[in-house]
Amino acid sequence: MPQPEKELNPDASPQAWFGAELRYWRKRRPGLRAAQLGPMVQVSPDMISKIEKGQYRCPRDLAVRLDAVLETGGVLTRAWGMVFGDADNEQREADSGCQGPVEGTVQVRGGRILGRTTSGPLPGSLPPLDRRAFLAATSLAAIAPTDLAGLVAPAAPPELPKRILHKELEQLRHIADGIHRWDNAQGGGGLVGDFASRSMEWAVRLLSVDCPPRLRPDLLGSVARLGIVVGATHFDAYAHDEARVAFKIASECAEEAGDWWLRAQTFSFLARQAIWLGDPDEGLTYAEKGLVRSDRLTPTIQATLHCARARAFGKMHNVQGTLAAVGAADDAFAHSNPSEDPPWMAYYDEAQHHGDTAHALWDLAIHADQDPGRAAKRFTTAVAGHSDDYARSRGISRTKLASLVMAKGDPMQGVSFGHKALDDVGRLTSRRAADDLKELRRFAAKHRTLEEAAHLRQRITTTLQA
Repeated sequence: MPQPEKELNPDASPQAWFGAELRYWRKRRPGLRAAQLGPMVQVSPDMISKIEKGQYRCPRDLAVRLDAVLETGGVLTRAWGMVFGDADNEQREADSGCQGPVEGTVQVRGGRILGRTTSGPLPGSLPPLDRRAFLAATSLAAIAPTDLAGLVAPAAPPELPKRILHKELEQLRHIADGIHRWDNAQGGGGLVGDFASRSMEWAVRLLSVDCPPRLRPDLLGSVARLGIVVGATHFDAYAHDEARVAFKIASECAEEAGDWWLRAQTFSFLARQAIWLGDPDEGLTYAEKGLVRSDRLTPTIQATLHCARARAFGKMHNVQGTLAAVGAADDAFAHSNPSEDPPWMAYYDEAQHHGDTAHALWDLAIHADQDPGRAAKRFTTAVAGHSDDYARSRGISRTKLASLVMAKGDPMQGVSFGHKALDDVGRLTSRRAADDLKELRRFAAKHRTLEEAAHLRQRITTTLQA
């Protein structure tokens, strides 16, 4: 007969509180023991027990996996940041021996929660149950996409509807459209990313609400669509763990709904994230998964997946694979018919297609000594076709074009392109765009005798610091 579990004292320390939170969420899964949970998240049962007892510090990546398995909606990841995040920062500062800010670094002001430095519970802090409610509330308030102030500091968790109606489905679609617009125009950081997180948490909670069978596929599809949008937003802000969770939710909802289009789009974004993180082989696998039963996909959706394949091959410096995948993407896109596509695919127009394929050809030009003119022509088409609604895509394409020309063509023309790129990127909250600027700065640094290149480097540095 199993021994009763030792009672925990969540007020003993922040680490003990985190352990109590883990046990609380584990016990919400009836009958789930630590011995069972360990293998589900790829660790030993003993580690789970020690974390719950406050005897072992939970790694952040494990908190993310626990959130996914226990379906907490990200509560443990956020709790990890509250409990351990500042300790990491303080240790790094101590190790560096710095007594003040380092010149050229961006200083981040701590907030009311994350800015604390105490090693124990704050004086007057809420009891454990209320802390848990607060932790959940901070991410579950997305009801109306324009009520940003209420989302940033909700007073209490919103009440769930007693039954899913068409109203909730409309809200989910409206929120997804809003995040998609803001993300493309402004980038995924700041309030956009914060709002995206809260929206996703609210959507996940809706999945547990009573839903008429006829509306269940629409609910699953709406949550999947939102998951893709939220995942893309977090990807842009380099919140990669959060992005993976959102994509995973989207994938599972799409599978359950039997929506091949949303399933394919999820794999397309997973592929792009893996490629960006330096694992083109995994990215290629995701793209190939998305193309399963391609006969059920519209030509436009097929084109996005072939573009992902091209970008994976490009990162591998595989010339033949890249060119073949770009050709397949072009062939599919040539048969695109917007009337056959779901409304959420409207973003993938000629400009987006040319920008996506140009990225793959850029890698060949820079790293495999291939003709840079092919990538430059496509980037030029992308820049000309993107409106202000897609300022991030336009800015990224301009930056990559500037880097290409700086490395393989006329550096003065590269400087001109670089300044135009900064006009777009300087207004964004996009980590991807910022990294592309750093890359451009490195290419410009090779032209040390060119005064204009030095001015461009200085402007890039100023923009990044700001």
